[in-house]
Amino acid sequence: MSVSEAPASQAAASRAPAGDVPAGEVPRGSGPVGAGPVSAGSVAAGGRRADRPAELPPPAGLLPAMAAVYRAQLSRVRVARMPLLFVATFQSVGIMVMMRGVVSAGDSAAARAVVAGSSVLVVAFVALNLLAQYFGALRASGGLDHYATLPVPPASVVLGTAAAYASFTVPGTVVTAVAGSLLFALPMAHLWVLVAVVPLAGAALAGLGAALGLLAPRPEFATLLGQLGMSAALLLGVLPTEQMPAPVLWLRDLLPSTYGVEAFAGTFDAAPHWPGVAADLAVCAGVGAVALCIATLAYRRAATR
Repeated sequence: MSVSEAPASQAAASRAPAGDVPAGEVPRGSGPVGAGPVSAGSVAAGGRRADRPAELPPPAGLLPAMAAVYRAQLSRVRVARMPLLFVATFQSVGIMVMMRGVVSAGDSAAARAVVAGSSVLVVAFVALNLLAQYFGALRASGGLDHYATLPVPPASVVLGTAAAYASFTVPGTVVTAVAGSLLFALPMAHLWVLVAVVPLAGAALAGLGAALGLLAPRPEFATLLGQLGMSAALLLGVLPTEQMPAPVLWLRDLLPSTYGVEAFAGTFDAAPHWPGVAADLAVCAGVGAVALCIATLAYRRAATR
């Protein structure tokens, strides 16, 4: 071999390993120092992972999400709605004092209706009236967009908020019931039934209030509907039914608060008819379930619009 042929053969030898690299493998020198051989398939897979959007965490369950919404709403309501709760309780006690001038004290149907209706009126004022205004204002201001971005079921927002407003009425309802029992000389042995009356009547009225607030096209209409609902609960729940005409009684039967009033009024008897009380509470529970389902559908439609 001549001297001129030696460099050519050495150059060919130095280029030979690069041609012997197996297909599908990147040469060692092309990657980072010390990285070792990198598979072309892993490079392609890494590119696909980079192009894929980040996965969102799974949505929270109904009960944990509802509990979180309930705690948040209860703290907000306790700060912002305390004066209104005082107004609702003072209003109900004032109505009983006014009715005491025309209804005699003692175990009579009229006295039971006044006390029971005034007690449930506290629930109607907060759970129906204020909740309708809250959801109406929340929808108009775009506040539903905040809840729509959270990984929580729509039902948890409606149920948690309704439960917070309904449970917020417990102190005022108890105060009104005790004051009314003392004012009209009614027995207080069965006031424990408020443990069932308040949540079930509250569920029915809160579901109705949430549905009215979410379905109203404008917040002014939500306020108007909430006020009308509370006024109907006042006029048709507190006044005795002996002198009411039949059309008014039919309208009274359409109100979910009526069955809470009837259930509570029945416990003032010396021997309450507990199956009748349970039937009235079952009606409240059924109305509450239907109203909350309607409110959930209305919330889902309003949040995704």
